[in-house]
Amino acid sequence: MAGILAQQLPEQALQFAYLVSGIMFIQGLRDMTHPRTATRGNLISSGGMFLAVAVTILWFEILTPAILAAGLLIGGVVGAYLAVAVETTEMPQLVGLFNGFGGGASAVVAGAELVDVLAGSGDLGVGLTASAAIAAIIGSVTFSGSFVASGKLHGIVGESPVSTNVGHALKVTFLGVALVAGAVLVVQPSLFGGVPTAEWVPVYWVIVAAALLLGVFLVVPIGGADMPVVISLLNSYSGLAAATTGFVLNNTVLIIAGTLVGAAGMILTIIMCESMNRSLANVFFGGLGGDDTAEEMEDIYEGQITETSPEEVTMLLETAERVVIVPGYGMAVAQAQHAVAELVDLLEDSGVDVEFGIHPVAGRMPGHMNALLAEADVPYDKMRELEEVNPTFSQTDLVIVTGANDVVNPRANEDDDSPIAGMPILNVEDARHVVVNKRSLSPGFSGIANPLFARDNTSMLFGDAKASMQSLVNEYKESNS
Repeated sequence: MAGILAQQLPEQALQFAYLVSGIMFIQGLRDMTHPRTATRGNLISSGGMFLAVAVTILWFEILTPAILAAGLLIGGVVGAYLAVAVETTEMPQLVGLFNGFGGGASAVVAGAELVDVLAGSGDLGVGLTASAAIAAIIGSVTFSGSFVASGKLHGIVGESPVSTNVGHALKVTFLGVALVAGAVLVVQPSLFGGVPTAEWVPVYWVIVAAALLLGVFLVVPIGGADMPVVISLLNSYSGLAAATTGFVLNNTVLIIAGTLVGAAGMILTIIMCESMNRSLANVFFGGLGGDDTAEEMEDIYEGQITETSPEEVTMLLETAERVVIVPGYGMAVAQAQHAVAELVDLLEDSGVDVEFGIHPVAGRMPGHMNALLAEADVPYDKMRELEEVNPTFSQTDLVIVTGANDVVNPRANEDDDSPIAGMPILNVEDARHVVVNKRSLSPGFSGIANPLFARDNTSMLFGDAKASMQSLVNEYKESNS
C-alpha cells in the first residue's frame, strides 16, 4: 500500500534516500576503523539507519500508526535499558544476542515475503526462492548459533570444547536437510512456471528448522576460548543474511548494509584466526584445549614460583622508567580498568613512560580490552597492538600482566605439541621484570600450564585484579606523598 511519500514523490526519491543511507553506512564504517573517530562513525551509521527505516515506513505505509508507535516504544525502552544495565564485561554476550536477532529477523522477513507473494498471486521465480532459501539457512544458523555462543560466554552452556563423530554426523545431516529443502523450494515453482501455491511455504520452514538445529550443533562443541572468533563470524553471517533478504525484498539499502557488515565481520574473523595461528576449520572442528594434569603443572611450578606483594611491586614502579600493562579477561571480570587507569595517571605524573600491550584475542570479543580501557578514559594512543609493543619489551623495566594468561604463554613459541603452538603472543618475558596478577595458578582457556609464572624475572601478585590494582594505587600514593 502506497504511503505518504510514494503519493507525492517519484520512485527515484526513494532510491536517492537509500543511496544517501548507504553512503552514511560506508562513511560510518570508515570512521570506525580508528578509535578517535569511532564515536562519530557510530553516530553517522545510526543516522543512516534511521533515515532508511523512516523513509521505508513512510513510503510503503508498512504499519498502522498505532502498531508502529508501539513497536518503536517497546524497542526503544528495551534498547535504553540494555545500554544502561548491561555491564561492559557482558558486552560480548549482548553482541552475540544482537547478531542472533539480526539473523532471525532476516529469516522471518524472507519467509514473510514468500507468504505475501503467495497471497498476491505473484511469481515465485528462481531469484526470489533462491534468495529466500539462502536467507533462511544463514539467518537461522546465526540465530541459534548466536544464542548458544552467548550462553557459553555467560557460563550457562558448557565452555569446554567437545568433538565427536556423532556431532559431526548431526551437522552434516541437518545441513543436508536444509540444502535439499532449499533445492526443492527453488526448483519446484520453476517447473510450474513460477505459479505460487501454498504448498511451497512449509518447505521454507523446513529449511528454517534444519538450519536452527545446525546452528546449535555447530557452536555447542566449540570451547569458550574460541568464542571471540565465533561471535565475529556470526556477526558476518548476520550481515550476509540481511543482504540476501535485501535481494528477496529488492531493497537496495538492506543489500548495502548487509554486505558491509558481512565483509567487515569476515575480515575481522580472518585477522583473529591469524592472531591465534589457526584456521577457521580448526576453530569449528578442532577445539582449543589442553589436558595438563595437576602433576604436570606441579612439575613446572613447584619451587619456581616467586610471590610478591603490592609493597614490593611499588618499589619496582618507583625505579622504573618504562612500564607496559597487559590486560586480559581477568581485568574485565574484576572491573579493574578504572584502578588501572588511576595507576597509569600516577605513574605518568612521576615521569614514567606507560603503555598497554593489547593482544587481538584478549577478552571475549574483538576489541574487548580497548573498549574497557576507553571506558576508563585511557587515551587511545597508549594502546599498542602486539606487533607494535613486542619489539619494545626488551627496553621495558616492568610489565604488569593483569588477568591475562594464554596470550603471554611462552609455550606458544617453545612447545610444538601445545594447543597454542605457533600462536603469536606478547613476549613479556623479554622485559627486565614481570609481575603477573592472577587469582591463582589455574590455567587459561587452553587448559595448559604457563611457564612464564616460573621464570626468574617473574613475580606473582595473587588476588582479585581490582583489589590488587587499587592496593598498588594506594601504596604508590603513600610512597610518593
